[in-house]
Amino acid sequence: MPPLHGILVLDLSRILAGPWATQVLADFGAEVLKVEHPQGGDDTRRWGPPYLKDASGRETGESAYYLSTNRGKRSLAIDFSRPEGQDIVRRLAAGADVMVENFKVGGLARYGLGYADLAPRNPRLVYLSISAFGQDGPDAAKPGYDAMIQGMGGLMSITGVPDGEPGAGPQKVGVAVADLMCGMYAVSAILAALYERDRSGAGQYIDLSLLDSQVAWLANQSLNYLVSGSPPRRQGTAHPNIVPYQAFATADGHLMLAVGNDAQFARFCAMAGAAGLSADPRFATNQERVAHRAELVPAVAALMRERTTRDWIAALAAANVPCGPINDLAQVFDEPQVSHRGLRLDLPHPLAGSVPTVRNPVRFSRTAVEYERAPPPLGADTATELRGRLGLDDEALADLAARGIIA
Repeated sequence: MPPLHGILVLDLSRILAGPWATQVLADFGAEVLKVEHPQGGDDTRRWGPPYLKDASGRETGESAYYLSTNRGKRSLAIDFSRPEGQDIVRRLAAGADVMVENFKVGGLARYGLGYADLAPRNPRLVYLSISAFGQDGPDAAKPGYDAMIQGMGGLMSITGVPDGEPGAGPQKVGVAVADLMCGMYAVSAILAALYERDRSGAGQYIDLSLLDSQVAWLANQSLNYLVSGSPPRRQGTAHPNIVPYQAFATADGHLMLAVGNDAQFARFCAMAGAAGLSADPRFATNQERVAHRAELVPAVAALMRERTTRDWIAALAAANVPCGPINDLAQVFDEPQVSHRGLRLDLPHPLAGSVPTVRNPVRFSRTAVEYERAPPPLGADTATELRGRLGLDDEALADLAARGIIA
């Protein structure tokens, strides 16, 4: 059985951070009930193009964005702004192990679905709220999305071309990393709370914010500032603490050179026919290379332009010096290693026949991740789940559907 077999997750989140977390939980074997509004569902269902196409080439209305974060779940379309819908969600929460939501602070409490409302009936419930700024503080009530959090949380200040160079200015990362990392913190927090529940028998409330997550995972860059008192600056693809560790132009393209220690630098210089660089006291150690970055990087850049990308990758691999191509996504999925690891995965889909997705990178030795469910169409599982979990009969389901409370 998968690691989280028997864990029931009620997912009232949408967009990215919450759905990313619950998709990981689903990959690990939890049953995830994704509760969406009957009219439109998760906002990301409409975040296209591109949209998934069926065998005849017609768009299904399922956006690639939505498909990227909702594998393994069941979709229940329930309008919990209405009392009957609220009652359904409360009954589902009474049997759940975990609930995840990312409404504005206090947003679910107004429907009687806050932690204080649900915990008395289910004291073992682990309830996680994701918000932009947390449940308290001067900004708690404000809305927020990934890009603004990348800016406010410092990431954009260290991402992009350095000042004084062509194209200089702050840049956001090409994928919504503030959301994604918040989702990963959510997974670890939920697992920790479930583990603690095994000892105490009690669930708990978890307050997690995009801003807190963003600041927390700046890692060495945060400590570079806190230790030195000087805020790090944008350095393009360069590393703030290691040199040479950045993208370089070759004779026919670019590659990422990642020299991580002095021995690798010496091997690089010997292989490149520039042994004098590693013998130079200015460059012999990483500390000196960082201090003399401005002199070393142009010298390395001149060497890199002498050979093609393919030639460099072969030569650097033979010298055991880390490097790699800078691939677009087509090249990524053509990489022999990516293909060997089976990262692309096609799942059966009720509207399109099949849907591509990307495997979870975790590989368990005994309890393998099982991929059985494609991201569900809106409301695909409403009747089945309410019939099976709450005992609603066909007449009750038809009445709720006729009144727009479920779909």
